[in-house]
Amino acid sequence: MAALRNLKLTLAYDGAEFSGWQVQPAAATVQGTLASAIGRITGEKVLPQGSGRTDAGVHALAQVATFGTESSVPTENFVKALNDILPASVRVLAVTEAAPDFHARHSARAKTYRYRIYRGSICPPFLARYVWHYPYLLDEPAMARSAALVVGEHDFTSFAAVDPERGREDRPVSNVRLIFSSGWVRLSTKEENELIYTVRGSGFLHHMVRNLVGTFILVGRGTLPPADITRILEARSRSAAGATAPSSGLYLVNVEY
Repeated sequence: MAALRNLKLTLAYDGAEFSGWQVQPAAATVQGTLASAIGRITGEKVLPQGSGRTDAGVHALAQVATFGTESSVPTENFVKALNDILPASVRVLAVTEAAPDFHARHSARAKTYRYRIYRGSICPPFLARYVWHYPYLLDEPAMARSAALVVGEHDFTSFAAVDPERGREDRPVSNVRLIFSSGWVRLSTKEENELIYTVRGSGFLHHMVRNLVGTFILVGRGTLPPADITRILEARSRSAAGATAPSSGLYLVNVEY
């Protein structure tokens, strides 16, 4: 019997074509598509574990996944073979050998997400499924001030959607997360007209980044003052925050270990 190898994959994908990361019946998912491709190469039935479960329509620049295999295929050959099989919307960027106890999700120490809002009056058709088109008036400096208020350790219950997968293990479920940085950057050139939110944290709850963005938009519209972000955090109630921003503008940028 061959020794079991633990392989770490780094991959990028266009989430517009998938019903999210997690495998589900009768739906195209990134995890299911990747599992099928690995099975064709190794002859094994595996289910790669991702660093997190991105939702339908959410993109990734560097998602990380791990899986165990008895296959002796060299890591560099895995990259080529997988990319030959996978659809063009999913690319494996790297495959490396990992320690036996390394796990894409459990070993993660920080993640960075990015959210893109297109501010021009007409969104180019080639950008439409990769941004949230929001051409309306916004107080962007106020949004920047509000974003800074979520830095630090907080209970993010107000920004978390109910996740049916959580709470199944015999341990308390905590919505406390540590945010290392949170801010907006404006790109305004002849070629670019975007407002981009970037957030780095120890971890993120279901829909958390999209709910933050939806709430920051209320600040930009003048519906909420920036300081209300603190009140919303303290309320620990989803109804206190804004609507969920569309999935099209969200990207998993990287995962740190």
